[in-house]
Amino acid sequence: MKLFGLFSKEKKEVLDQGLAKTKESVFSKITRAVAGKSEVDDDVLDDLEDVLITSDVGVDTTLEIIDRIKQRVARDKYVKTSELQQILREEITAMLCEDTTKSPDKTEESEHKPYVIMVVGVNGVGKTTTIGKLAWMYKQQGLNVVLGAADTFRAAAVEQLDIWANRVGIPIVKQKMGSDPASVAYDTLSSAVASSADVVLIDTAGRLHNKIGLMNELTKIKNVMKKVVPTAPDEVMLVLDGSTGQNAFEQAKQFSKATEVDSLAITKLDGTAKGGVVIGISHMLQVPVKYIGLGEKISDLQPFDRREFVDSLFPDTN
Repeated sequence: MKLFGLFSKEKKEVLDQGLAKTKESVFSKITRAVAGKSEVDDDVLDDLEDVLITSDVGVDTTLEIIDRIKQRVARDKYVKTSELQQILREEITAMLCEDTTKSPDKTEESEHKPYVIMVVGVNGVGKTTTIGKLAWMYKQQGLNVVLGAADTFRAAAVEQLDIWANRVGIPIVKQKMGSDPASVAYDTLSSAVASSADVVLIDTAGRLHNKIGLMNELTKIKNVMKKVVPTAPDEVMLVLDGSTGQNAFEQAKQFSKATEVDSLAITKLDGTAKGGVVIGISHMLQVPVKYIGLGEKISDLQPFDRREFVDSLFPDTN
């Protein structure tokens, strides 16, 4: 069961506004690619391939989209360029991995509360802000939330998370800078169990310079948490900065090698024309995008709906 159900009109407007730069960039290019053409031929497909690659969809994902369109052209014999938009809608939606992850919904009695989310991502992608906004979102649903400040290598990380805990009005478990992150995670889950919390959000260090060290650290945190809650973590969420385009691809690859990633939160999409990165990363990793960040307001982190996302990328033809 999803936390928020169908999109409200207000959320749809925020989504449309947040993706406006990507929509304008991508579809002005597509319009030029099909200008003067009546049918989808090799030239149109070559131009479309260039458009998708330069829109940060990614080479592998782009080639698969083009291949699927070629198959449809071959099957249907004649495809008009006016039909291309609907075909792209369908194929891009199919590229986005469907979200089958669980949700910490209070209406679903869980046998292993709390629901534990370990949040990973490099410094600067908006990880701490995303955790704060998630905490607020869950609290709005009537859930009891606890934060764990397990990024103990950066003093600012603990301070920032503490500010968010105070802002949202929820408890936070923290230790002094340099403490063992696994110890913080252990204390957080112990506190959450004692207080019958519904959701635990564990922040982790955003270092990626040593993949082996990162892997060992995340594995240790997981193992220690299981001593308190055997099913923990229920979800490992990777936060990526959508405005970095191909750099976000590389981060996604590195983190997927360091730990099993269950879901994605992609931030800062409102200020960039690189929204195509959402499509490529989800398809490349075969991991669902669960949330997208579309602004600075606390309510601007939205649950991701792949059909709503694709609809917002295409001009309304009705």
